[in-house]
Amino acid sequence: MQISRRMFMGSLVAGYTTLGSNLFAQSQSKVKYYVRFRYRDRVSYGQLIGKKVFELKGSIFEQSVRTGKTYSVDDVKLLVPCEPTKILAAAGNYISHMSYISDAAGERPKPKNPEFFFKVPSALLDPEGKIVIPPGTNQCDFEGELVIVIGKKAKNISAAEASKYVFGITCGNDISARDWQKNDIQWWRAKGSDTFAPLGPVIAQGLNYDDLLLTTRVNGQVKQQQRTKDFIFNVHSLVSFASQYVTLYPGDVIYTGTPGQTAALKSGDVVEVEIEGIGILKNTVA
Repeated sequence: MQISRRMFMGSLVAGYTTLGSNLFAQSQSKVKYYVRFRYRDRVSYGQLIGKKVFELKGSIFEQSVRTGKTYSVDDVKLLVPCEPTKILAAAGNYISHMSYISDAAGERPKPKNPEFFFKVPSALLDPEGKIVIPPGTNQCDFEGELVIVIGKKAKNISAAEASKYVFGITCGNDISARDWQKNDIQWWRAKGSDTFAPLGPVIAQGLNYDDLLLTTRVNGQVKQQQRTKDFIFNVHSLVSFASQYVTLYPGDVIYTGTPGQTAALKSGDVVEVEIEGIGILKNTVA
């Protein structure tokens, strides 16, 4: 197998994976990386250090211990890194995207509170998985996003408390059928169709979640690039607000919104969502 190498900080190409030296250095410091993986017929959680996956017994959200088994990351299949009971997603969490929406559909005011919608767990897609455009839609857009992973049960928590409930972050792609989003009364299929929630490849702990560079590429061309410090609502505000209305459980995820403009994907496209310090979520379009 031919393995590519990227030296960008934290680069990790899902599936055909190579780790840059900077990620290895981070993994030896305060930043920790967790994965969910398949080896032969067994699915496990693991901690990623350099190019080795240390298998864990139990859930990463509870008391887990190393089993003593280690694998090269090239020898395992990386899966969606957690198993959420629910997926929330923030709409319009960057001014740059709000401006794009306003240009396309008329003026929209800056939201006073986070505006969430739900995606469903069956929409989740592994790193390197294929995005399937369902029949009946003519415009499925990419939306590269930082995704929050909840670490413990959260209900009615304040923004000041929220850091204790965030396990880590990962990369996500909020695939969106724009014609259905515009014309249907509800967004259930526009946002929740199968394969519309690519997620992974790793969960990172110990980064400054509110100041990371997010880049989305299609066929190698940069389509989106902005830092998460430009969020309208930061990570802790999103978690706190959501917890006032729904109970968040370990492994639940919150997509934090996409920056700038989006565009339609077509069969054969390769879309990558890269976040500084986390790595690259790579998927193809079937």
